[in-house]
Amino acid sequence: TDGGLRLGNIVPDFSADTTHGHWESFHEWKKGKWAILFSHPADFTPVCTTEIGRLALKYDKLTEMDCLVATLSVDPVKSHEDWLRDVVAHCENEIEVKFPIIGDADRKVSTAFGMLDPGTSDDQDLPLTIRAVFIINPENKLMLALNYPACVGRNMDEIVRCVEALQLSYEKSIATPANWPNNHADIPMPDGSRSTEFKGSVFLLPTVSEEEAKERYPGHHTCNVPSKIPYLRLVKQDEVA
Repeated sequence: TDGGLRLGNIVPDFSADTTHGHWESFHEWKKGKWAILFSHPADFTPVCTTEIGRLALKYDKLTEMDCLVATLSVDPVKSHEDWLRDVVAHCENEIEVKFPIIGDADRKVSTAFGMLDPGTSDDQDLPLTIRAVFIINPENKLMLALNYPACVGRNMDEIVRCVEALQLSYEKSIATPANWPNNHADIPMPDGSRSTEFKGSVFLLPTVSEEEAKERYPGHHTCNVPSKIPYLRLVKQDEVA
């Protein structure tokens, strides 16, 4: 293999200096919790400034979900601290940046996590990180990774949605459909009527037997499709929460 970090792998542990002080261990900092590790290319750049501001607006919600947040760039901690004044001033909402920002000037963390763009790193004496997002579960396993180019800012609502979906599937034998929770807003029923009651519903995994589904989720709905294979089994979200 190429040694790259894959979904399901235990993420690398590391020590680092941050805007909240020195960490001896990333794993110890997040012990037993979900966490987002979020890299940005550089301080004092326009897109990164808006991203940190928008992430700060989601921080309290993520905290309620028992999910920690840490961000990172290759700038030193002093640069982060100076730049945060601009972040707070530019955001149209009143914000406080409560999460730590890691200083990775030696690029040890960004290299370990594959955050450096291999297409440009060879051309740069001091390469910058891409816009990476890693969502890590309480066992330190990588559950989701997103990579964005420098020219595209990330959508924080989508990152929160991903954490919500991952936490739900971590606890229950379900999977979230496309566009969840705005999915299946209007579906046909066996009697010919249509229902809006399954908006935001989730799918039972194929590993859940029909007997188990009937016992645990008696209100589940199997969508009728031409194949007649009963694999599209919807359960209202409040029945699995």
